[in-house]
Amino acid sequence: MTVKLILRDKEYEVRPGMALVDALKKNNIVPESVIATLNGEMITDDEVLRDGDVIKLIAVISGG
Repeated sequence: MTVKLILRDKEYEVRPGMALVDALKKNNIVPESVIATLNGEMITDDEVLRDGDVIKLIAVISGG
């Protein structure tokens, strides 16, 4: 199986066992630009992804 990262209408698949931050970088997603959730709970960049996880990524908007 795999781990799915979902950002807007795009899905990315990564292998289980890697840290979230590494999975984001592998798919050219800047870790500071998203908030990651698993089962409705916010997770940190050092979370180790497990087989079958579906991570929803929420884009962070900033401005001034």
